[in-house]
Amino acid sequence: MTPPSGTRGPRADIVLPCLDEAAALPAVLASVPRGWRAIVVDNGSTDGSAELARSLGATVVREARRGFGAACHAGLLASEAEFVCFCDCDGSMNPGLLPDFVRRVADGESDLLLGRRRPQGRRAWPLHARAGNAALARMLRRRTGLRLHDLGPMRAARRTDLLGLDLTDRRSGYPLQMVVRAADAGLRVTETDVPYLARTGKSKVTGTWRGTWHAVRDMRSVLGEPPVRAQVTR
Repeated sequence: MTPPSGTRGPRADIVLPCLDEAAALPAVLASVPRGWRAIVVDNGSTDGSAELARSLGATVVREARRGFGAACHAGLLASEAEFVCFCDCDGSMNPGLLPDFVRRVADGESDLLLGRRRPQGRRAWPLHARAGNAALARMLRRRTGLRLHDLGPMRAARRTDLLGLDLTDRRSGYPLQMVVRAADAGLRVTETDVPYLARTGKSKVTGTWRGTWHAVRDMRSVLGEPPVRAQVTR
């Protein structure tokens, strides 16, 4: 990853859910746009990730309850900026791309902008993970009408919009629930291509068939929820 240069346009907080990502953290945090706040949410790391992140200038939030959604939501609640971004903390995605996401949200092109992952090499995205993602995209289309190709973790939106969605999932279904409830609330949900690199270390979710299955199960439960009237106002 290339360290960011001067950043123009609106600033944002970046939520980085973290579980034992000490090997990837230096490069990830070096790529955070200048003037933005990195919120590293430690979800029970034992490799010193929290201490390392703090030493590198990040705001560190500890979330004792295990789960991707629990970590993401803790970061959202800790954010203060008008715009909030989410990005994996494993080196697979470049936070330096997020200023364009935020600009497009600020300019009214989108209310929730997702990064559609474009794998860079065979190791970047295992076949079983791609298959699960494609199946969920089809189910999402039937549920909401959104013609998305990916439910990628890199995304940006206004903080007030996300809080108004009243997100409740605290496991792997959190990213999908955000999209479903945004669609139900009438928010514009779009996607844009982003390069997707092989992560540093082994994935806790998509690194195995079992992890992928549990994630798909969580997300299918989200798709089965009745529509919720979100408190999104403009």
